[in-house]
Amino acid sequence: MSSVLDRFLRYVTYDTQSDESSHTYPSTAKQLLLLRDLASELQSLGVADAAVDQHGYVMATIPATTAKSTVPVIGFIAHVDTSPEMPGHGVKPIVHRNYGGQDLVLPDDSSAVLRRSEIPALAGQIGNDIVTASGATLLGADNKAGVAEIMTAVEFLMAHPEIAHGPIRIAFTPDEEIGRGTKHFDVHRFGAMCAYTMDGGLRGELEIESFSADAITITFHGRNTHPGFAKDRMVNAIKVAAAFIAKLPPPLSPEATDGYDGFVHPYIVQSSVDRTSVKLIVRDFATAQLAVKEAMLEALARDAVTAFPGSRMEVAIEEQYRNMREILDRHPAVADHAREAIRRAGLEPETRPIRGGTDGSRLSFMGLPTPNLFAGEQNFHSRLEWVAVQDMELAVQVIVNLCRIWEERSEGFAE
Repeated sequence: MSSVLDRFLRYVTYDTQSDESSHTYPSTAKQLLLLRDLASELQSLGVADAAVDQHGYVMATIPATTAKSTVPVIGFIAHVDTSPEMPGHGVKPIVHRNYGGQDLVLPDDSSAVLRRSEIPALAGQIGNDIVTASGATLLGADNKAGVAEIMTAVEFLMAHPEIAHGPIRIAFTPDEEIGRGTKHFDVHRFGAMCAYTMDGGLRGELEIESFSADAITITFHGRNTHPGFAKDRMVNAIKVAAAFIAKLPPPLSPEATDGYDGFVHPYIVQSSVDRTSVKLIVRDFATAQLAVKEAMLEALARDAVTAFPGSRMEVAIEEQYRNMREILDRHPAVADHAREAIRRAGLEPETRPIRGGTDGSRLSFMGLPTPNLFAGEQNFHSRLEWVAVQDMELAVQVIVNLCRIWEERSEGFAE
């Protein structure tokens, strides 16, 4: 059987970077190279129905091995794309065997150093095998670690039909990193009662709540004219927008928040004297607080407009995703079984909020309750990205344990 490390080292050499400026789906054709190869690999393992659909989604079924008729269908999901924030071409993975606690200097750029003093998680990896890139690219552990873990679990389950489990659905998806991973995901066709994304960090981690998220665009309109003849005529929309940004409360900025704190974050400004738009993201774990923050932003924008007679503004709000806990709390077995699967792997479950979103957030509200399990990935979207081989191996155990647990506890199951 192939090890999870063998698979991971192979998968990260595929350039699967997504592109948020693209209007195709997937956003980049190069993602399809890995997706098609994954479908072929699944078929070679005996998963007969593995296929890629017109949108690039790979879906497959591990047939049930149990005689019980009450075992629900569960699923495991990972995305193949890597972040557009960092180069993903020419990834050269390096396995640092038997990590001894030293700083890891990456060979292609001596300024790229994994320093134990700056990365607390490295202290728990003494004696383990650490995989990094070479310093010029990201590694791609986000989320090819999850892909490798699911594929390794599939191989194990297909080779061991004596392990009793219900039907298991597998999906590999494109474009998660640019927020489009579920755009064409057919929950009905997937056909699972629940699923687990393998896209988390620290070993033992289970994420069952995320931010609720909106995007808000505030567009300021001014009046342009030749600056040499601008007296009492020009209204500079850039200055109106700057006045608005200056009014944003510092305690609500991302750099001042953590834990369960929400924030507002301006991240794109498209500017001209005549028209300047400010795009912000709004985050809170309590969905109702989004409207409170958005009302505050609109009031600050109106104050800025009032200070510049002749200017005006428009506000557009876009819903992005909602806190998946609102759905998962209605299906407690989904998280309870995950905790037990983690314990059976010899770990203590760690539950913490996701200060961001996952495909599981959207999938949960699409009718597929989907918490997020650890895959071992660390420092994602960075040249300092890394993963421990032993953490990936533990994640494989958790997947297999979950399949067993859902079968064991299926009597009288009703959702």
